Amino acid sequence: MDVLDWLARWYEAQCDGVWEHRFGPSISTIDNPGWSLKIDLVGTDCDGRTLDPITHNRGHPTDWWTCWTKDNVFEGAGGPLHLRSLLEAFRDWATNVR
Repeated sequence: MDVLDWLARWYEAQCDGVWEHRFGPSISTIDNPGWSLKIDLVGTDCDGRTLDPITHNRGHPTDWWTCWTKDNVFEGAGGPLHLRSLLEAFRDWATNVR
């Protein structure tokens, strides 16, 4: 399944009439240039899980991405061609529930 379709299904599965009013994923741009991804984990299967920072840097100023958790939020940032990398990192992490 495409990662964007997976994220849409993951989001839909979290929606219970309350959760989506306070929490959810957020995708925005950063000025490096690049992308920022934040996904609230409260009330999800990933609630309380942590991820130590993982970083991929391929040597070019825009060819990088990194992900981590902080304050029960999955966060990621990356260069302009790495939105998919951030989404795939979340999917890989979220589906590896311990």
